[in-house]
Amino acid sequence: MHSVVIVGASGYAGAELLRLCLGHPGLEVVGATGASQAGEPIAALYPNLVGAVGDRRFDRVDDLDLAAADLVFLALPHGESQSLVAERGAGLARIVDLAADFRLDDAALYPTWYGEDHAAPDLLDTFVFGQPELFRDDLRGATRIAVPGCYPTTGMLALAPLLRAGLVEPTGLIVDAASGVSGAGRPPKPHTTFCAVDEDFTAYGLLTHRHTPEMEQALTRVGGTDVQVLFTPHLAPMNRGILATCYARPTTALTQGQLDALYHDAYAAEPFVTVVDGSPSTKATAGSNSVHVAVHLDQRTGTVVALAALDNLVKGAAGQAVQCANLSLGLDEPTGLPATGLYP
Repeated sequence: MHSVVIVGASGYAGAELLRLCLGHPGLEVVGATGASQAGEPIAALYPNLVGAVGDRRFDRVDDLDLAAADLVFLALPHGESQSLVAERGAGLARIVDLAADFRLDDAALYPTWYGEDHAAPDLLDTFVFGQPELFRDDLRGATRIAVPGCYPTTGMLALAPLLRAGLVEPTGLIVDAASGVSGAGRPPKPHTTFCAVDEDFTAYGLLTHRHTPEMEQALTRVGGTDVQVLFTPHLAPMNRGILATCYARPTTALTQGQLDALYHDAYAAEPFVTVVDGSPSTKATAGSNSVHVAVHLDQRTGTVVALAALDNLVKGAAGQAVQCANLSLGLDEPTGLPATGLYP
């Protein structure tokens, strides 16, 4: 068994990470911290976990010997991982960070997209980007992993086969995506209360959403040329899930048969990506680490439409983190991760 600590287990992504790790045959959770919840019963906040945690309470991070763990998950708000890694990271065996603190290669992008300088720019190149389906070889045995965001994961897996094959223009890509409210985190906000979200559907982060450079960075690497993405996120009145609808212009004449073959070949060996007909469904992926993707050619407008759906808390966060941890620790990649969703 590999010992793990979850720093930030009281947030939605952290709690989902705790749920997955508690059921993982190769991981033992030796610490689960919650800053504002330290000392409180875990099951009081997340009653779904009571059968696994009993009367266990959230830990204080300062009370734990992080260096004694085989792997530390960081499920903290943006900015907090930078400080923790700078102060205590040197003594940690493995770090898997779910936040955006170490996802971008270029420190100069953080003031533009996150509104402040990076606190530890010299540590950026010590982390690898944790997207297994695209960069699996980087993750085997890696000791510092930055897990991609939920929106970027959806858009990247929808568009990657097209860009890798050079079949679409790398600029002018459009990613429209809608997410459930859990993507905004557990702390209440005026725009995420029930009364604000129910019976509503709205776009946000127009032209400036911080996940844009993350998608561009990864897809540039996949396609081998500079990629430009116009990304528009939307908030949907549902608990969890993301559906991304992506638009691209072909570089050559294509048929639907070519696109179908491309996607089936690209993801045939992937345990957590399934190519579907029609449109993927957020409900079909709920609770799973799976991504459902589809691709369609609109002959009338000359546009390729690529779609992907996933659970933002599992494949978009905690599940992908466990997938990365499995690769880092030398475990079978799918271990402890559900490939099928909950329905209805």
